[in-house]
Amino acid sequence: MSGTEEMSKALKASTPGFCDMPSTIVRASIVQASTVYNDTPKTIEKAGEFIAQAASDGAQLVVFPEAYIGGYPRGYRFGIGVGVHNEAGRDCFRRYHASAIVVPGPEVDQLAEMARKNKVYLMMGAMEKDGYTLYCTALFFSSEGRFLGKHRKVMPTSLERCIWGYGDGSTIPVYDTPLGKLGAAICWENRMPLLRTSLYGKGIELYCAPTADGSTEWQSSMMHIALEGGCFVMSACQFCKRKDFPEHADYLFTDWYDDQHQEAIVSQGGSVIISPLGKILAGPNFESECLVTADLDLGDIARAKLYFDVVGHYSRPDIFNLRVNENQNKPVTFVSKSVKAADDSEPQDN
Repeated sequence: MSGTEEMSKALKASTPGFCDMPSTIVRASIVQASTVYNDTPKTIEKAGEFIAQAASDGAQLVVFPEAYIGGYPRGYRFGIGVGVHNEAGRDCFRRYHASAIVVPGPEVDQLAEMARKNKVYLMMGAMEKDGYTLYCTALFFSSEGRFLGKHRKVMPTSLERCIWGYGDGSTIPVYDTPLGKLGAAICWENRMPLLRTSLYGKGIELYCAPTADGSTEWQSSMMHIALEGGCFVMSACQFCKRKDFPEHADYLFTDWYDDQHQEAIVSQGGSVIISPLGKILAGPNFESECLVTADLDLGDIARAKLYFDVVGHYSRPDIFNLRVNENQNKPVTFVSKSVKAADDSEPQDN
C-alpha cells in the first residue's frame, strides 16, 4: 500500500463523516502532427482523422499544436533583413496568408462540426487572418459543435513579430465547461508570469499550451506551470520532417539537426501532459506523429491546492496586485451620425 493510500485509510478511520468522494476523470489527447503546408483543406482533413482517432479511444478533450492550421513558419525568412525589401519574400508571405483562415468562417464551421460529430471539446491552433494581418490563435469548440471563442497570442517571439500581429486583453478567455475550466497560452507566452497569473485568476484547470518549442528546457517550464497553477498542463507541439515543408532555398532549418535529407527532423515534438501534482501523465514523445493521451483525475487540483493556491491562500494582494486590461484595442473607431447627433443633443455645461 502506498503512503497516500495509507494516509487516506487513516483519515477515513479518524474523521467522523469522512467519505471517499469519487473524483471526476477526463480523458485528454494531444495531437502531435505536422501541418500540410500550403494546403489548408488537407490540413483540416488530417485534423479530422486525428480527432476521430482520439474520440474512438475515449478522448473528451483534444488539443492541437500552435499554428496547426496555416502552419508554423519554421525556417521561413520571408526575405526579411534590415532595410531589405525582397520580392520573393513578399510572395512567400502571400502564400502563407492564403493558408490562414478567417475567424469565424467556413473552416471554423468545419472544425465545429468535427467536434460535434466526435463529441469532444477541441482546442485548435490556427493562423487567423483579419484583413491582411495574421494572428497566431487558439480556437475553442464545445462537444455540441459550438465555437466558444479564441485567444490571440499577445506577444509573438523574435522574427514572428515581423509577420504576426499582437493580440490584446480582450481574447484571454477561460471557458467554464463540464470538463473543467479551459484556456490556453501559446508558446513563449507561457514564460510571461503576468499572463499566466491572469489565467490563474480566472480559475484555469485545463491549461493548454500549444507551442513550437520542442526543447528539453520547455519541459521544465511546463512542469513549473502545472505546479504553480495547480492545473493540468497539456503542451502540444508539431512533429515535422524536412519533407513536410515546401521546397525553398531560403528556408533555414538548424534547430535540431544539420542534416539536409528529407527525413531530417526539424520539429521534434515533445508533447506532454502533466498533473497539478507535477506528475508526467503522458509523453513527452520526440519520435513521431502520434496521439499523447492521459486520464486526468480532476481531484488532483484540490489535492495540489491544499498547500499552494497561487491566487488564493498563497497570494498577498495587500502587497502584489495584477490589473488586466480586457478592452479590445482598435486602430480605427467609427462613430455613426446618429450616435454623434444624440451626443450633441445633450445639454452642455457652461
